[in-house]
Amino acid sequence: MAASIATVSMQRCGAACSTKPAGQVLVVPALRSAAAAFRASPAAAARRAAPLRAVVAQAVAAPAATPAATSAKSQYELQTLTTWLLDLEKNAVIDNELAAVISSIATACKQIGSLVNRAGISNPHGLAGPENGAGRGPEEAGRHLKRGLRKLPAQQWDGAGSGAAAGLGPGVGLAACGRTGVIASEEEDLPVAVEETFSGEYVVVFDPLDGSSNIDAGISVGSIFGIYEPSPECSIEDMDDPEEMMKKCVLNVCQAGNELLCAGYTLYSSATILVLTVGKGVYGFTFDPLIGEFILSHPNIRIPDKGKIYSFNEGNYQMWSEEQKKYIDSLKYPEKWGGKPYSSRYIGSLVGDFHRTLLYGGIYGYPGDAKNTNGKLRLLYECAPMSMIAEQAGGKGSTGFQRVLDIVPEAVHQRVPLFCGSKWEVEYLESVLQGKPEPK
Repeated sequence: MAASIATVSMQRCGAACSTKPAGQVLVVPALRSAAAAFRASPAAAARRAAPLRAVVAQAVAAPAATPAATSAKSQYELQTLTTWLLDLEKNAVIDNELAAVISSIATACKQIGSLVNRAGISNPHGLAGPENGAGRGPEEAGRHLKRGLRKLPAQQWDGAGSGAAAGLGPGVGLAACGRTGVIASEEEDLPVAVEETFSGEYVVVFDPLDGSSNIDAGISVGSIFGIYEPSPECSIEDMDDPEEMMKKCVLNVCQAGNELLCAGYTLYSSATILVLTVGKGVYGFTFDPLIGEFILSHPNIRIPDKGKIYSFNEGNYQMWSEEQKKYIDSLKYPEKWGGKPYSSRYIGSLVGDFHRTLLYGGIYGYPGDAKNTNGKLRLLYECAPMSMIAEQAGGKGSTGFQRVLDIVPEAVHQRVPLFCGSKWEVEYLESVLQGKPEPK
């Protein structure tokens, strides 16, 4: 009885007790019926699906942006010189023989860098040797340090008994890699045939420590190297006739710079930086002492087409030709260069001055003078490798009258004037020296 009364009471107060207006109560069922009819209509379904199809088509046609965002290079992803060389081998740019020679050079440069860094606390007295092949005589006793260091790297490069002197393992240089047939160095009067070679027989030319006079002052120094194609004319099979073999080896070493397979240098400064080219651009690697590896830090270096820095030893100004003086004087006129003259920067180390020029643009020059008509830089192992690097980076190397890479050396220690750097800057110098209109 009580349940019946409750049911009747609820039925009686249905509309009155509802919080919705009466009209809304009647409309809701009608809306539900219309929505059902809309969903059942094929035309309505097609209209409803059209926007979705458009979105899907646009997503398919658009390039995949999401993988690109996730493929950003990690700050912990480093490419070492070793992996870089392996990539070149994989792409058939170099072979494994040349890669082994480059790796050996990199190892030698690590050791030289360590020796240079310890120069102030080391005492390599007794390592000083006689006058080297480039004509640099023995220095006074107070200069034994830098003279010894200059000699020691040469031993490191050829692997000849340097272990006892440097506290390093013997045979760690180019000779130990087994791919080097002939070595020509500033420190040797004549090229040296490598008896330990068993494959490759590449010709390697180098200046083991350029700018050695700066060591005592802690200023940048460096190593310069070049690698030439091996030649059957200089073979260890001719060891029975050393004189005949040496004649062939000298001819084999004296190749034009345009025959270089690889050229590079290592700068020993606030960081140890190896810069090299194999004919496919210029790349820089910075030595990381924490892991003991050269890390790619300067990919595909390009020298600016112009620069406002010149690097010349103006102490020789009075001995220069009139054309050379005219060129240097022209750089100092503010009105000619938009109100600001060129800046002069000169370290006295070819590697240090060239490295700055490579990164910032400008020109490096060591002209001939009344005392040294052909300058003081050696063609084979200084001028040619640096000119190759400059050209591969978009610059130029010249004697002022001739492309450096076109010159065939007549002697191992032949000297030539050198001007290299930004392309326009070198061409402007050539125009002044040759009395031609300046480049545009």
